[in-house]
Amino acid sequence: MDPTPANKLDENRGRPSLRVLALVGVGLFVVGTLLPIPTGASVLVRWLGLAIIAADGFRKSSLTYWIFFAMLAGGEIGFDWPHVAEHLRILSDIFLRLITVIIAPLILGTLITGIAGHGDSKGVGRIGLKSLIYFEIVTTIAIVIGLAAINFSRAGVGVASPAAVATSAIPAAGPLHWDDFLLHIFPENLAKSVAENQILQVAVFAILFGLALGRLSETKRAPLMRFFESLSEAMFAFTNIVMYFAPIGVGAAAAYGIGHLGVGVLLPLGKLLLTGYVALVVFLLFVLLPIAKIARLPLKRFVRAVAEPALIAFATSASSAALPRAMEEMEAFGVPRRIVAFVIPAGYSFNLDGSSLYLAVASVFVAQVAGMHMGWTQQLFMVFTLMLTSKGVAGVPRAVLVVLMATAGTFHLPAEPILLILGIDAMMDMGRTAVNVIGNCLACAVIARWEGELALPAALPPA
Repeated sequence: MDPTPANKLDENRGRPSLRVLALVGVGLFVVGTLLPIPTGASVLVRWLGLAIIAADGFRKSSLTYWIFFAMLAGGEIGFDWPHVAEHLRILSDIFLRLITVIIAPLILGTLITGIAGHGDSKGVGRIGLKSLIYFEIVTTIAIVIGLAAINFSRAGVGVASPAAVATSAIPAAGPLHWDDFLLHIFPENLAKSVAENQILQVAVFAILFGLALGRLSETKRAPLMRFFESLSEAMFAFTNIVMYFAPIGVGAAAAYGIGHLGVGVLLPLGKLLLTGYVALVVFLLFVLLPIAKIARLPLKRFVRAVAEPALIAFATSASSAALPRAMEEMEAFGVPRRIVAFVIPAGYSFNLDGSSLYLAVASVFVAQVAGMHMGWTQQLFMVFTLMLTSKGVAGVPRAVLVVLMATAGTFHLPAEPILLILGIDAMMDMGRTAVNVIGNCLACAVIARWEGELALPAALPPA
């Protein structure tokens, strides 16, 4: 008979030596990375640490553990054998494709059944209003933190602006105004929206379809409800199957990123990279953590719930790669499906905390490199405009750079310093994407608590 999750937890608690073994492996890996020892010896120490971590992992069944190990191992492969790592991208792309194909049917199934099954259009409107209020408040705080960080570090001051460089590395995109974005929300063809992975358009269709389905009589509604309920369950089962491939896909993404970029690309713009990550950590510790405490969420359970989606987002730099798992984990956390299905997809367009924070950092960095002095009023106006513009380019690779390049002329920003950011954008994208996912999961739990519908185990101690 297979042990229950509780039994498994007790087994792990009864083997403290395994936790020590994992810590020893991580310690050796860190020592081999940071200490100034000969190259051959440092590589040997790092691989010894990885072997110990893997040995511990073979006696555990945690997928999060293996994803963490895959990130370390993939990064090491990319550093030691960059030519081999270049060819591993196909494994990462396969994983992203398998995840992407899940998203549209999962949103359709969960959102339609959640709204039609609840049968309360006023409730849907109330959740939507609360979500937008929460999104805008938290995103504004993220922007202020980003501006404060870059003005304090002045990472762009003294950095030499490159000469004119070909801009083909950045996808072309024209600026979208508020009316363009508003029109872009509504789908004109569901199949086209699904094919282009337009999450917000799929969500809008699902909301309207769910409201319409809720108006039908029980007899006429029941067959479609059963279909979409089955679709939802099937897509969650599909997600669980794909997750077995997650460590391979994540490890390949890490290997390709390090192998393709190399560590040397971090050195000239290390101050900007450090500024961005310090600002993200400050946002996590001094904004999201207090929000979780105010909402009286069980922090340990929440951290366990978001760990796996956040690791996937960090390694792949793709929020969409973590969306199905994030929805599944938040439902298991106790958030009703109808709230999960509404808040998380909406957050992917309106609650990009990490991206908004980095837009503030990157835009002022460009002005500093160009020697332009901008007051706080000008900076806030520029960043809020860029944030609104970014809603229209969701899903575009290197979206932050696309937005900056497309609107540079409006604020008289030179294009050359924007190209400097290309060197570290892939590294920065990992952190801001993980924060986007964590922020959306937290928003989901907070809205559920706000609605009084967060289901937590009765025996759970307070956070």
